[in-house]
Amino acid sequence: MPEGHSVHRITRQFQRNFIGRRVTVSSPQGRFVAGAAQLSGHAVTDARAVGKQMFLEFDHGLWLRIHLGLYGAWDFNGEILMDATMASANGRMGQTNQHGTVLAPGLEAPTFDVDGENSIFSIGAPRRTRVRMSEQEKEIDLADSFPPEPVGQVRVRLLTDTVCADLRGPTACEVLDPAQVDVAIARLGPDPEQDNTPEAEERFVTVVRKKPTPIGRLLMDQSVVSGIGNVYRAEILFRAGLNPHTPGKLLSDDTARALWQDWAHLLHIGVATGQMMTMDKLEGAGYRRAMRNRADRHWVYKREGLPCRVCGTHIVLEEMAARKLYWCPQCQA
Repeated sequence: MPEGHSVHRITRQFQRNFIGRRVTVSSPQGRFVAGAAQLSGHAVTDARAVGKQMFLEFDHGLWLRIHLGLYGAWDFNGEILMDATMASANGRMGQTNQHGTVLAPGLEAPTFDVDGENSIFSIGAPRRTRVRMSEQEKEIDLADSFPPEPVGQVRVRLLTDTVCADLRGPTACEVLDPAQVDVAIARLGPDPEQDNTPEAEERFVTVVRKKPTPIGRLLMDQSVVSGIGNVYRAEILFRAGLNPHTPGKLLSDDTARALWQDWAHLLHIGVATGQMMTMDKLEGAGYRRAMRNRADRHWVYKREGLPCRVCGTHIVLEEMAARKLYWCPQCQA
């Protein structure tokens, strides 16, 4: 499932390429025809991310709410203007090798890791999943046409004269009025990339320290804190040296605050680089490997049965909150 950093990156892409521009909204798949008709022909006026959910405002007061879920993703084509912060964080520049994507003059494409995790052209669930879902097995050359023909099950297409954004496989996709947006956001826990104030931190700490629920479950509860998924949960708990089964109410005030602050730190890195980089103080070849390969930038995630990078104890895999949990029984005793 795409985690909070991906949704913030998508939102920044919409902020740079769609705000202030009138869009044609369609539903090539046919499952969002009525919603598309409510939005088409209007200009986008705001793009906002809260955790794993994105909200797009249009100039007549209606909003589009998107929750990507397990399989959702956005694909972008056209003259994409990249957020300056994201561009500077991606290191070496060079022309993209993806078909049908042209960057605006003066802006070049970022370096891609082997998994394409920091792509600006396809953000969300892994591309191989979307290709399988769409039953599209052959490469399509889109370089000579804009907008490209829809490929697969495109729920929503947002189109300007220069940029096209296609949404596939979302868990939620609906048109809301402002009051409904307020209700939806009120149900979500604080998101440090959107609000990293002392008040947001205090809200997180207060909720966690009242709960008998294991901290490994609380971090995945989007009403407690927004944006944390399976990868960040495992990595944040390891970095804190916390047993995932520890009840929230047994955490000290300092420990709970440190969890919030580390989440804010890791989320900011993820938004800037497009990668869930959770190992600090890497230099030289180690840093280059981590930026290129997912397996080299995590402490415990997907390392079950392998020796802990710190103590050598084999990493344990179990299920918690219906998701796989990775942790070190020695470092997180």
